[in-house]
Amino acid sequence: MAEPVVRIPDAKVALSTASVYPESTATAFEIAARLGYDGVEVMVWNDPVSQDVDALRRLSDHHGVPVLAIHAPCLLITQRVWSTDPWTKLQRARSAAERLGASTVVVHPPFRWQRQYSREFVGGIWRMAEETDVRFAVENMYPWRYRDREMLAYAPEWDVTKDDYRHFTIDLSHTATARTDATAMIDRMGERLAHVHLADGNGSSKDEHLVPGRGTQPCAELLERLARTGFGGHVVIEVNTRRAMSSAEREADLAEALAFTRLHLAASSGRGRAGPARTRPTTAPAPWSGSASPPAPSSPRAATTRPRCAGSPRRPGWTPP
Repeated sequence: MAEPVVRIPDAKVALSTASVYPESTATAFEIAARLGYDGVEVMVWNDPVSQDVDALRRLSDHHGVPVLAIHAPCLLITQRVWSTDPWTKLQRARSAAERLGASTVVVHPPFRWQRQYSREFVGGIWRMAEETDVRFAVENMYPWRYRDREMLAYAPEWDVTKDDYRHFTIDLSHTATARTDATAMIDRMGERLAHVHLADGNGSSKDEHLVPGRGTQPCAELLERLARTGFGGHVVIEVNTRRAMSSAEREADLAEALAFTRLHLAASSGRGRAGPARTRPTTAPAPWSGSASPPAPSSPRAATTRPRCAGSPRRPGWTPP
C-alpha cells in the first residue's frame, strides 16, 4: 500500500505588513522573503511606503514577494490616509490591487458614526465588486468593551454575516474579542469565505492577535478544514509582535506562525483535495537599505507583470498588530 503523499494545498500563506509593527512596510517584505512566505498583505496606513503603489511594486520585485492583498485604510489612525472619504479610500485600494496583481481588498464595516457610509455600505460594496475582478472581502469585527460596558462601534453590524456580502474575511483574533463561536461564524460564511486573517486570542476585551496556537481559537481546525475543502483564497498571518524584545524575537514569532499554518494546511492525498506541491526559494535577495525609494528591478522576472490571482479598527488608540 502506497504511503500517503503530503502536499501543500492551493491556499497561499501571506504576511501582513502590520505584523512587523513598529518596523516598516519595507521590513515586512524583507522578512517575508527571508522566512519563505508566499506573499504579503499590505496594510495601508501612516507609513508612506504603504500608500505608494510604485514603491510597493519595487519592493515586491526586489524581494520576489508578490502582493496578494491590500488592506484598505479603515482604522481610526488612518482616517486621513488617501482621503477622508471612505468610498475614495476603497476605490484607491481597488486600483492598488489591480496595479499590483492582488486578488483581494480587505475592508472593515463602517464605524457607526459614519452614518451615510454605513447606510450605503452593503449596496456600495456590491456595486464596486461588480466593476472588477478584485474581491472586496468584508471582515468580521467585535463590540468595543471597557470594564463592564459594551459599545457597538460598527454599522450595519460587527458580525458581518448578518448582512449580504459577496465575500468575507474571517479574523480569529476578532472572534475571540467578540466572544463569539468562530466555527459557527465560518459555517455562516460558507463558500463566501474568501480570505483569512490568522491569529489567536483568549477572549480579552483587547484585540490580542496572538501567534496561532497560543490562544483558544480553532486555528488548527480552520486550517485543516480549508485544506479539506480546497480553499483557494489566501491565509494571512496578522499577529501582534510589538512586545518582541528584538528583531530576532519578532522573526521567531513570525516563523512559528508560518510553520503552524503550513503544518495544519498540509493535507494527505487521502483526506481531500490538495493542490500540487510548490517549491520555495531557499535564499533571499539582499535587504533594501531603507533609502527613500526602493531599488529598481534587477532581473527580467522582476520587471514582468504578475497574473491576477483567483484568494482592524480596534479600540481607540489601536496601533497595528
